[in-house]
Amino acid sequence: MTNLEKFSETTAPVVHARDVRMSYGQHEILHGVNLEVAPGEVACIVGPSGSGKSTFLRCINGLEPVHVGSLRVLGQEVGYDLTNGKAKAWNAKQFAQFRTGIGMVFQRFNLFAHMDAAQNVACAPVRVLGISQQEAAERARDQLARVGLADHAHKRPHQLSGGQQQRVAIARALAMQPAVMLFDEPTSALDPELVDEVLEVMKGLARGGMTMVVVTHEIGFARDVGDTVSFFDEGVVAEHGPAREVLTHPQHERTKAFLSSVR
Repeated sequence: MTNLEKFSETTAPVVHARDVRMSYGQHEILHGVNLEVAPGEVACIVGPSGSGKSTFLRCINGLEPVHVGSLRVLGQEVGYDLTNGKAKAWNAKQFAQFRTGIGMVFQRFNLFAHMDAAQNVACAPVRVLGISQQEAAERARDQLARVGLADHAHKRPHQLSGGQQQRVAIARALAMQPAVMLFDEPTSALDPELVDEVLEVMKGLARGGMTMVVVTHEIGFARDVGDTVSFFDEGVVAEHGPAREVLTHPQHERTKAFLSSVR
């Protein structure tokens, strides 16, 4: 049973953040984030640069520590276990196991230049999940077809456009059969004419019921595909609600000012 199948049997939030705070030295980035993401929800996060959006996404995946508050992902408190009321920090192996349930797509594609698309997709399931080369190759074929790149499996990254490379990166994340997908500005590094091909793949995932947390400046995508929108400002969720409601009729003055600047 996959992580998605196991977690879909529950009604608990996939992400449950309460007063999450995170600092770099003396500089606090997250000032008390409160947010829930339900199974099957497409949760979009928008806001100005430096508002803590990407930092929060990295906290969800355990790439940044939560210094204060509670962050539960897939039913687990991220970063530590509680035993008899005492917290014990995770080791590297526990973090790695936790991340098998989470797919993350970054702004940059981070593909292995010496591998073709199929090898890039098959690599992690073999190394991290321990499945056979044959099964991993089958997963790679399936996921590359899912993102519209079945005919490009043999190509190396330098032979692919930026949009195609990002779709390979999405396929790579999907090959791990995650319970939730995180997207950190997945189109920001692309030429404008390549943005739509990546967004179409993400729309397909949403239609298929994939739980997604998407940091984006693509307001049209957030409005049309997102179930909810959270507007981040200065390290907090300044406004949250149904996507169309927040983006069409924002209540917070800071949200109004931001949306008027990006439309």
